[in-house]
Amino acid sequence: MKRLAMTAAAIAAAVAVVWAVLSLTVLRGTDTHGASVEELTVESEAVPGDHPVSVVVPDGGGSGRPLLVFLHGRSGDSGTYVDEEAFFEALEDQGDRAPVVAFPDGGESSYWHDRANGAWGKYLIEEVVPEVADRFGTGTGRVAVGGISMGGFGALNLAAQHPGLFCAAGGHSPALFLSGAESAAGAFDDAADFDRNDVIATAREDAGAFAGTPVWLDAGRKDPFVPGVAAMTDALEANGADLTAKEGWRGGHDDRYWNAHWDEYLDFYAAALADC
Repeated sequence: MKRLAMTAAAIAAAVAVVWAVLSLTVLRGTDTHGASVEELTVESEAVPGDHPVSVVVPDGGGSGRPLLVFLHGRSGDSGTYVDEEAFFEALEDQGDRAPVVAFPDGGESSYWHDRANGAWGKYLIEEVVPEVADRFGTGTGRVAVGGISMGGFGALNLAAQHPGLFCAAGGHSPALFLSGAESAAGAFDDAADFDRNDVIATAREDAGAFAGTPVWLDAGRKDPFVPGVAAMTDALEANGADLTAKEGWRGGHDDRYWNAHWDEYLDFYAAALADC
């Protein structure tokens, strides 16, 4: 009986080890390609409460690397992109240029701007960036901002409202609305809030809003935000912005489209951060 008990215990231990390995690899389904995924919590005053941030640190550590703050879309969270193997493959491909990537949580539909339920822009600039820099040694001098959908709007809007602060700004299928009447429910508090954050109008009317900041725009041919992206492209081109625009790619507003282009996205940010 004693031998049987020992055998059962050994089997249980072996099963536990196998399960742990599976849960970190096969069952989670994500190969991080040497990068580590760290979690931190920002105790915010700008958006009162505790907010999670997932931070991806490339193989070799974060000290001295630049920082990319990447903003999720509507209904996403800080973990939305850290289970996408295409992202980790693309990050590994950047080698020594790979930035630390912070994925903050922006709530259900903050649209990443200062508004009635919190100063989301201030939260990112004054709380998230310094916290990540302090924890991972990235510094605050080389920071890029990008995002998908709601996050793409947020990244462009932040860059426009803080000219020269970011080394690059990217909108991937950005949620750009031509008017407040066309905007999604909950994206803005009211008409005045839309006007304060009308990034297309800012790009059109203020030549200095994106001066010196490399900007990326892309959207699939079937994306519903193509009209807004086209208007933003026209506004930036008219004012001589440093723009990379990819409007003709195949696809729609979905993960399949974005996962197909992580290589291009990260190559843009890594190059801009290296030159910053």
